[in-house]
Amino acid sequence: MTSNRQWLLRAHPRGRPFQDGDFELVDSPRPVAGPGQVLLRTRWLGFDPAQKGWAENVADYVAPMHLGDVMRGSGIAEVIESHHPKFAAGDMVAGSVGWTEWLVSDGSGLEKAQSGLPPTAMLSILGTTGMTAWCGLFKLGQPRPGDTVVVSGAAGATGSLVGQLAKIAGARAIGIAGGADKCRWLVEEAGYDAAIDYKSEDVQARLKALAPKGADVVFDNVGGPILNAMLGQIATGARVVICGGISRYELGQMPAGPQNYFNLVFRRASMHGFIVIDWVAEFPAIRQRIAALVADGRLAWRVDEQHGFENAPETLMRLFAGANRGKQVLKLD
Repeated sequence: MTSNRQWLLRAHPRGRPFQDGDFELVDSPRPVAGPGQVLLRTRWLGFDPAQKGWAENVADYVAPMHLGDVMRGSGIAEVIESHHPKFAAGDMVAGSVGWTEWLVSDGSGLEKAQSGLPPTAMLSILGTTGMTAWCGLFKLGQPRPGDTVVVSGAAGATGSLVGQLAKIAGARAIGIAGGADKCRWLVEEAGYDAAIDYKSEDVQARLKALAPKGADVVFDNVGGPILNAMLGQIATGARVVICGGISRYELGQMPAGPQNYFNLVFRRASMHGFIVIDWVAEFPAIRQRIAALVADGRLAWRVDEQHGFENAPETLMRLFAGANRGKQVLKLD
């Protein structure tokens, strides 16, 4: 096999949904590993809402993406050939591989997949997803026993972990998700105390019923009207954690601030945004703690695995249609 298929970015999808024409599948020669390098073959790709901001070229915490670049993204790759002392042929590694079947790396940013769990754990519960849930909740949300924690986008890869971690911390967890199936999974498998279906229920009315004393911690992955509803039901001293805003990606501009923001004053509450790489030095220790919780059966996690490299754009778009169930990944056949 001497060819290498890659997906290139052909348009910046600012203020609109992704379209098929935003990406182009091309063939190029397979790269060759030199001294100090490894030749990698991508086995899985991971997908995150943040990729929309990268493709739009508006996320200033990462290098800009230019038209014609290989689409950026995380993945799991197998070491096929190694000229690097830290890696051997057959190792499975995780890192920012991009949408390419083959790549050459000097090893920077690569981590070996943790033994005892499927390699895809490094894209989900042991990867950025798990780190985001842990750091956002415990560094900023700081749940205490008896607190009520409300999570939007709760059936997503990050949100489903946040609620479980909140329960482990002794808090009560309420999830907001779209659809009866997702809400049922939150309660029956992820261990949430209650779930609100934003597609069929009045979110703020249900929050008042489920948390009459208010939410002590709000973990928001959505933004827009759902964030506004949650801010309308915060407790005194609440901590609001802004993790994501998937609702904003279809807009032509940044959304207006939530109408209920002044509740932060009335309730003497705080609201923090964050980028998880601010705690990258702590990832190895956090990963060990999460792996121990998985081994003890205290954390449930799942991946939504699609197949075929040619389906990468469609798989990414599943995130914005709410079609995924857990961490969205693509296995390259």
